Amino acid sequence: MTDFRANWQEKINGWHRRWKVAAVTAVLLSIMALYTVTDPARLAGSPALMGADYAGYAVCHRISDRSFVIAGRQMPLCARCTGMYLGVALSFGALILAGRRRWVHLPPWPVLLTLISFVGLMGIDGINSYSHFFPNFPHLYTPRNWLRLATGLGTGLMMGAILFPALAQTLWYDQVARPSLTSFRELEGLLLLAGLTAVLVLSNQPAVLYVMALISGGAVIFTLTALNSMMLLIILRRDAQARRWREAAVPLLIGLALAIIQISAISIFRYNWTGTMTGFPGV
Repeated sequence: MTDFRANWQEKINGWHRRWKVAAVTAVLLSIMALYTVTDPARLAGSPALMGADYAGYAVCHRISDRSFVIAGRQMPLCARCTGMYLGVALSFGALILAGRRRWVHLPPWPVLLTLISFVGLMGIDGINSYSHFFPNFPHLYTPRNWLRLATGLGTGLMMGAILFPALAQTLWYDQVARPSLTSFRELEGLLLLAGLTAVLVLSNQPAVLYVMALISGGAVIFTLTALNSMMLLIILRRDAQARRWREAAVPLLIGLALAIIQISAISIFRYNWTGTMTGFPGV
């Protein structure tokens, strides 16, 4: 009984710590956003947004008319990619706050197939959207940025639900043999959060968009960091050995360094090729 109470108390303390960190982070981002968007000069030259721009530039076309804007300043990612990486951030954030950082199994097949169907919806919307580059091509409907955002969010949730347990399986020695998402009810909760996120983005409030821009840009870096760390540990045959965060920090930091190198190399190459930070010449 004493051990049970101690374990339960430890879980409660961990839950409190995670939510305190989340709350402090939210407050700091809000203060930063309100400070930045109140001055057009600060917004235009925001170092944080510029960093997010480079992250987005490495993975996204950044076509201006397919992107949201913050008080006249283009978001770091197009509408679809904004949704995708916000979806990844939502999945990771929700699962970490739920205390599932060591849960290593994929969601049950019905849930996983539903998530995969979101990718199919994004594919349909993407093909329809791409067809508008060619006036004589048939298309189903007129593309809209809100549709790009929504289908991107669905795909991002799928990416996060798969990447999260894959990273946990590669990092941790003490693993919990349970799926990252256990039921449709939990998926519905994630979809509710995604819907709220879409409403916030579509509100067109500069401070809100600023926070979303930083989260989506940060999610690009984090996604690359996770993939790099996983590949590094597998190649070196050092996977599933970390028992605490201190031991997991080394491969994650190396993965982060590789992500920054990748983003820098792709951005330099692309800029030298196209000469623009938005879209492609002639598009």
